Amino acid sequence: MLKDHYFRAIFVLLAAFAVLMALIPKPPQVPLDNLGDKFQHIMAFAVLTLFARLGFSQARELTILERMSFLGAAIEVLQSIPMLHRDCDWRDWMADTLAVAVTLLITRLLPLRKASPASTE
Repeated sequence: MLKDHYFRAIFVLLAAFAVLMALIPKPPQVPLDNLGDKFQHIMAFAVLTLFARLGFSQARELTILERMSFLGAAIEVLQSIPMLHRDCDWRDWMADTLAVAVTLLITRLLPLRKASPASTE
């Protein structure tokens, strides 16, 4: 089984990629564009939350929800910078936060590895 730090590294890379895509003035076209902006937000934050849950297995769900929601809000605030030519939309932040909450609920049902303090992996 992969150790937490591998999942953390994947999470950091995915988060950096998501922030980069959210802040570049003209992001590349992707097949998901046809499904709409909110779908992209939901997918991005669902994947990020899954890796956050796996990488920070000792963290409380509320802490992950709070920090991931803050990331979504920070992205929206940064998108309001005029030179980025992006749109700041509170509904995008709400889609991000809803995706985080739903993903955390789903991960409760999955047999995800729970790290124990005595683990020697």
